[in-house]
Amino acid sequence: MITIDPVRRELLKNALVTTADNALVMVTRTARTSNVKNSMDFSAAVCDAQGRLVAQGLAVPVHLGVVMPALEACLAHFGDDIHEGDVLASNDPYSGCSHLNDIFTFKPVYVDGRRVAIVSLILHHSDLGGRVPGGNAADSMEVFEEGLRIPPVKMVQKGVPNETLMRIIAFNTRVPDRVMGDVRAQLAALDAAAAEVEKLARSWQPDVLEAYLDDLINYAETLTRADIAALPDGEVEFVEWNDDDGVGNGPIRIHLKLTKKGSEIIADFSQTDDDKGGAVHCNRAFAVSCTYAAIRTVLGPQIPNNAGLYRAITVNTRPGTFVDVSFPAAVGSRGQVGFRLRSIVLGALALLLPGRMPACAGGSEFAIAASGADGAGRRFLHLEFHNNTSLGGGPDADGQDAGPYCIGNLANVPVELIEAENPLRIDEYGFLPDTGGAGRYRGGLGLVRQYRLLADDVQVQVRSDRFKSQPFGLFGGEGGAHARSILNPGTAAAEPLPSKFTRRFNAGDVLRFEMAGAGGYGPAEERDPAAIAEDIRQGKVTAAS
Repeated sequence: MITIDPVRRELLKNALVTTADNALVMVTRTARTSNVKNSMDFSAAVCDAQGRLVAQGLAVPVHLGVVMPALEACLAHFGDDIHEGDVLASNDPYSGCSHLNDIFTFKPVYVDGRRVAIVSLILHHSDLGGRVPGGNAADSMEVFEEGLRIPPVKMVQKGVPNETLMRIIAFNTRVPDRVMGDVRAQLAALDAAAAEVEKLARSWQPDVLEAYLDDLINYAETLTRADIAALPDGEVEFVEWNDDDGVGNGPIRIHLKLTKKGSEIIADFSQTDDDKGGAVHCNRAFAVSCTYAAIRTVLGPQIPNNAGLYRAITVNTRPGTFVDVSFPAAVGSRGQVGFRLRSIVLGALALLLPGRMPACAGGSEFAIAASGADGAGRRFLHLEFHNNTSLGGGPDADGQDAGPYCIGNLANVPVELIEAENPLRIDEYGFLPDTGGAGRYRGGLGLVRQYRLLADDVQVQVRSDRFKSQPFGLFGGEGGAHARSILNPGTAAAEPLPSKFTRRFNAGDVLRFEMAGAGGYGPAEERDPAAIAEDIRQGKVTAAS
């Protein structure tokens, strides 16, 4: 029997996390598209030989809860037909993945013919075909409309790339040079991570490594259950709303009953509205992943992010609802409901843990894909998921005015890079005064991103929300300001735009997108007058307001 040394366990945990982080650094240095190399819309993880998550990198949290379902589908399909040098891949949301743009890749690691681990890398590829550039159209009705659907396959077989699959991918994207550059970056980083894990496994010996990985998962479960047990028992219900489903139905009611008892949490979404179409809903795997990410925020940072953390959390959904859609529903814009799942879980936790949680975050629900030809006739595709979130006011501080939040960890795309790579000009990017929810502690401000098109016949697809529902305030705090979109603002031809649309525009058209502010915390009349004066001095609140 192998005796576990807690110090060695901690060293192993850190080595595995570093391996995942190194893979992401390599992708950043070698990828071609802005969404990957600048926004960093990717994730890396290490699993044990069985496919259980044992470590994850500093990445997009909601990717990581989907790693095991996607890997399970690949392992089930290939069974014993998995060999050294293979790379398994899939993007099928009905085979455990989340949406078509996220290609999940898995490389098993072997030592002397024995599988000891599996490394994983997920990238959001900017375009895999479909009816609309970028593949995230909110008004798609079937997954077949959204692009190339890859079932569990071998992208590399015994060290030899599957050139047939590579050609299929290249032939099904509008920007093949960039997408294939990202695919090659993904495979190279996966190889590097696998080599690091193999070196680690040889130095530890496979039997010892297996025992420590099993213990690391159990250790995470023990710490998670201890943290949950320290929270008060109770059952709370919370309701949030999505403006619509992208095809005219709405508002969509999302209902959560959160039960905390002993060392377990049960999140029940079964009373959520039924799905009626569109692509802003999600499959069960993604809903579960978002729930994990949100609950993780109230657990201690000392807990390893692995499969053991998930064991104490049960997520119940009902098939056919907005958060558990059935085949062949489209799910390209599933990130939209991810934000709502985040806010509803955190809202329920605020009721369970009064005095500890902030009000609802604002912003961050705006995504745009713009594609056409530049002045030289070359195809361009700008894809941007705006992840700068304004945080809600909290029990003892104002909300932060911008920054990533718990389901996404994407970076800001600099204006200069957008303009250098696309026939677009950013006329305005900044904070919007008077948009943070009033309260004892003010919510963070909404943001504005204003684009001027420099080419004709540009197809623009936008996914956003909070035009009707506000980011909620807590304990007397007011909600954040609504979002809105305007075509050609300040002109006689100004036109309000819906929260979700696909439409063509021409050179000179200006698209203004104002993102929602965050909710406030506590009654506004209790706000410190000195804080109000400072808000006015900084321009965050106008004197008139």
